[in-house]
Amino acid sequence: QLQASGGGLVQAGGSLRLSCVASGRTFSFYAMGWFRQAPGKEREFVAAISWSGSSTYYADSVKGRFTISRDNAKNTVYLQMNSLKPEDTAVYYCAAENSGLRSDYVSRMPDRYDYWGQGTLVTVSS
Repeated sequence: QLQASGGGLVQAGGSLRLSCVASGRTFSFYAMGWFRQAPGKEREFVAAISWSGSSTYYADSVKGRFTISRDNAKNTVYLQMNSLKPEDTAVYYCAAENSGLRSDYVSRMPDRYDYWGQGTLVTVSS
């Protein structure tokens, strides 16, 4: 129900925009998050956005370089990634958490998310 896309190979300093399209249900009242997992490492939080778009939250490692946004009319969440570094190389996953009426709710805890996409690979070469 969540389809992530937009990954690819990019040189350090470059940019990519990931998209995550939700299907099968409306995700208007779902907080959305992006996580990533590099080879041999645990999954880590990247960014999250409330269902209203009023709140966002970023990992320190991507703050100032990545921007999360959403278009509820299109059931889509985006992750704009600028100034990419080799250490950003990972499979990126989008996730959705039902946050009900809490319009400013965001979470960095993967266990709180209800749905996960299949992941899209981002490779940053040095």
